[in-house]
Amino acid sequence: MKGLFDPLVLEGVEMLQILHPDGTMDEGLRPKELTDERIQALYREMVFLRLADQRALNLQRQGRMGTYAPFMGQEAAQVGSAAALGEEDWMFPSFRECAAMYMRGAPMGAIFAYWMGNEAGQRFPEGVRVMPISIPVGTHALHAVGFGLAARIRKEPVCTIAYFGDGGSSKGDFHEAMNMAGVLAAPTIFFCQNNQYAISVPRQMQTASRTIAQKALAYGFPGIQVDGNDLVAVYVATRLARERAITGQGPTLIEAVTYRLGPHTTADDPTRYRSEEEVEAWRPLDPLLRLRRHLERCCLWDQEMEDSVQAYAEEKVNRVVQEAESFPEPAPEEMFLHTLEQMPGRLRAQMEDYLAFLKEQEE
Repeated sequence: MKGLFDPLVLEGVEMLQILHPDGTMDEGLRPKELTDERIQALYREMVFLRLADQRALNLQRQGRMGTYAPFMGQEAAQVGSAAALGEEDWMFPSFRECAAMYMRGAPMGAIFAYWMGNEAGQRFPEGVRVMPISIPVGTHALHAVGFGLAARIRKEPVCTIAYFGDGGSSKGDFHEAMNMAGVLAAPTIFFCQNNQYAISVPRQMQTASRTIAQKALAYGFPGIQVDGNDLVAVYVATRLARERAITGQGPTLIEAVTYRLGPHTTADDPTRYRSEEEVEAWRPLDPLLRLRRHLERCCLWDQEMEDSVQAYAEEKVNRVVQEAESFPEPAPEEMFLHTLEQMPGRLRAQMEDYLAFLKEQEE
């Protein structure tokens, strides 16, 4: 990590960038495992994820899905970081990491079902090392640290990664987690998707720090700022952070500088706090556009391949929606049964009253 980026250097190289907006790449920094074939495969997944994200937004507008947090524009940050993890690592997502969760093996149909209000959508298949979505902002960073420390006690070569936004870095939970991770050298990656806004609050009104990455230095471990729209740079930074974690060198904070092209959630109207000119200025930096430019420059992609992957993505998204809407509806008593390990009498009485009420409504 040392030598790639110093978050206190404010002149010269301010962030790690390997794949440039025009599609050119610094091949000397490209890891060998990111072959042309793998980059093509990751691009296909990003196309699918962009379409899935757009479909989720449409489903919410149609009344077929609840409040949803789109990730359009942040695909490289999520796909690149998830692709760099090892099979044994654990992911702790917030509410915007559908792409990262999918890349770790969480079925997109289950993720959609969750956003449709079905908690069964968080019961992933055996072996999928993704923790449940954390709706409270920043609290799961502490869980990631504790889990990582437990794995170390068990002598398991496991890394944990906690995702959050720039807004999450303003929460006390984030700082508590960073402090604990630094003191105890937890094998944890703190992955901040700096998409420039905490709902409607711009980053410059959240902190006086020049970067979010430099906050790591106060807690005694490295921070690195990367171009979050650069799939390769995100992969490299995460891979290096993971290597530090599993070799006992402690945590790393990664700040992936990106931009949320859509609303904070489907309950948000971003036109009230940012201009269309600002959004349009970021569109040429779109991570999908950048990766496609690279593939085309290298004669690894053409319009026929693009048409094919778009058709594949459309068909796959249709299957995802069918799967999500086919999930069995949860029984009403489940909201009571899974609240506490042992149900107290008062809660049991509430459940019985509610079930009796529902029965009366049916009669």
